[in-house]
Order: sequence, then structure tokens, then C-alpha cells
Amino acid sequence: MLKYRKGLGDMPSYDVVERDWKIKINANECGLNLPPLVEERVMSRLSRVAFNRYPNEEGDDLCAQIAQSYGCDAKNVLLGSGSSEIIEKMFYAFGGNGQKIVYPWPSFSMYPNYAKAAEADGIAVNLSDEDYSLDVDAYIDTVKSSGAGLCVVCNPNNPTGNVLPLSDIEKIAKATAKLDCAFLVDEAYVEFGGESATGLLAKYPHMIVARTFSKAYGLAAARVGYMLADESVVDMVGKTFMPYHLNVLSTVVADIVYQMRDEYRPRIEMMVRERERMYDELKNFDEMKVFPSNTNFILLKYDKAVKLNEYLESLGIGIRSFGSAPRLTNCLRISMGTREEDDTLLKAMDDFVKGRV
Repeated sequence: MLKYRKGLGDMPSYDVVERDWKIKINANECGLNLPPLVEERVMSRLSRVAFNRYPNEEGDDLCAQIAQSYGCDAKNVLLGSGSSEIIEKMFYAFGGNGQKIVYPWPSFSMYPNYAKAAEADGIAVNLSDEDYSLDVDAYIDTVKSSGAGLCVVCNPNNPTGNVLPLSDIEKIAKATAKLDCAFLVDEAYVEFGGESATGLLAKYPHMIVARTFSKAYGLAAARVGYMLADESVVDMVGKTFMPYHLNVLSTVVADIVYQMRDEYRPRIEMMVRERERMYDELKNFDEMKVFPSNTNFILLKYDKAVKLNEYLESLGIGIRSFGSAPRLTNCLRISMGTREEDDTLLKAMDDFVKGRV
């Protein structure tokens, strides 16, 4: 019998039901591919890649560009394969030997998995049953009482869509600064709403912000993210990465996208408008509880959520159903598609709710 690592078999897989969807709005992706001008630049740059060489200055160029936009030094930037890898390495860097890591729940589903993989004790602070808000004082008390080495918030939060005001983020930063506890703010969705905490980094050197190119910039396939932090934190967390962990193809694409990020502003604004429109439309279904969102998705609760999801799947429409997941029972998460895709979804939902199927 093969001797797998102890506890590996007990870890859940990251399962997403994928197939050839007619409408795919189940993974919080951007519904549009590269803008034409960006695509032209990307294809031109990729034609000059030295495929026979290991990654070298490409990552340095991207770090320098990101640093310049935030008014910091390239030594304050660390790249990863999406913000997911950044977060995983943070858990590893501050985990081990039963170290405590605190995070809200429900939130990004990989937090408890990363904690277990890092041989840390994950401690979940439950969000409000009513509106999924975070009791910041209770969160801080948990960090204090547990002696945690790392605490995390996802802001805006996935899958609930709500946002913590910057004043609450600073309240946590100020409290944890006295506890020798690193504070990670996962900002995967911040382009869609809320205020970034990056302006607090200089004031709180124990604080880290993780960002991604996967959502607002539509580079989910390329897997590129970055973190901003004090140079000492970047140096230590960087030790957890493998050499050449980010490939040149992804790096040069991200570099061009970041150079041309103004091309994405109309798209981001369009997604925000579509989210607001969908929120108003979904509230018209009397039997559904629809939660306000500052992201590119909307969470709703519906007693017949499982059956509705099965019906949508039969039509080739893929959304995210949480089934009987604790604290997300009968919840559905709908990513924003194009207006036409969303109208098709609304018609199908209306037919189901009104018994026309």
C-alpha cells in the first residue's frame, strides 16, 4: 500500500462541475476575452519569447511596473500563479507546528484547505447568519485569544459579495500590529467595489495585500497574481516558492495587460452596471433572498436552489450551487455574464419559479 502523507485523503478537492456550457457563469471569471488592442500587443510580444530560456527579467519588469503604480519599490512585490498561490504560500510561511490561522467563514473555500496543508490550525470566525457581515471586534478577539500567527480577510468577500469598509480593515491592522500576527487582505475582487487597503501598507509593515489578474483583467487562464508587502515579508514568503515558479508566457501577458489596464476600465464599469441591474432583477423573485454585492457575482438564497440549479444545468447554464454546504445551504452564486447571457438566465429562472417547466 502506498504511503501517502498523513491526512491527505481527508482533504476535500476543489470541485467545479465543468462541461461545454452554453452559458458559463459559475467561476467568477470575466465573460470577455482580451480587448483587441491588448490582444494585438500580446501576440506580438509572445512571438519574441525565448522559449529555450528560463524566466529571467520578465518577472522583474512586471514587478517594477506594479511597484511604480503603487509608489513603492519592486522589492515590495512578489508574483505568484494567481493570488491563490500567494495565499497558499502565506499559509505555509506562517503555518506549521499547529500555528493558528484565523479567517472569516464563509469565505474563499481554499482557506481551510491551505491551513491543513500547511499543518496549521485553521480557525473560522462565522459571519452573521442574517447578512454575512463580519463582527470585527469578535474577529480581533479570536486572533488575540488564539495567539494566531496569521489572520486573513477576503475583501470584498467571496462568495458573499459584501465588503468591509477601510476603517474596519485598519482597525484589524492596528490591533494585530501589537500581536506579532501577520494580516493578509485578499483583494481578488477589489476592482469591482470597495476601497483597497494598499494605502495602509507603509503604516502597518505586518500587513500584506494579495491581488490577481484573473477577475477584472480576464487572465484566469494565465494564472498571475501578486502581493504587496514590506520587503522583509516578501523576502521570507519568497523562500516558500519553487525556482522559476511563474512561466514567461504568463508573465509577459500580465506585463502587457498591466501596461494597458486603462483598456479594461470600460469593461469593469460595464460589469458593475450589469451586477447592479441583475441585483434589481433578482430581487423581483419574491421567494429569493438576494445579497448585495461589491464583486462580479451575486449570491442568493432560495429554498429550491438545488432543483433550480438542476434545471439550469439541463439548459446548459452553469452557475455555482452550494447545495447543503454549512452556512451556505440552498445558496447559489451567479457570476456576471454578458447582458444577453444574463437575460437568458433570468428568463429560465422566471420560468422555473412560476412553474412553467
